[in-house]
Amino acid sequence: MAWTYLFIAAFFEVVWAVSLKQTNGFSRLVPSIITVLGMLMSFYFLASATKTLPIGTAYAVWTGIGVVGVAIFGIIFFAESVNPYRLLFLLLIIIGVIGLRFYD
Repeated sequence: MAWTYLFIAAFFEVVWAVSLKQTNGFSRLVPSIITVLGMLMSFYFLASATKTLPIGTAYAVWTGIGVVGVAIFGIIFFAESVNPYRLLFLLLIIIGVIGLRFYD
């Protein structure tokens, strides 16, 4: 169950990070509320996952999934740059997350 909590936490990390961009410095109400709620949910599920997972593994997987998720979201919806090096390094993060999931 801890891994499920960790993936849910990572999902909410992507939610709050993407909505943070939309807050315009917390000057827009709805994106600001989504950001704060996303943060709270993300931290709640991360904390739940760390009850049984090592903190280093949980934090690395949480941030890794968040980084890749936000980067992909940015590429698709915000027209952020796509170049082979960026994709390569995102792939390396994914490999690291998979490695931690199965070998830690």
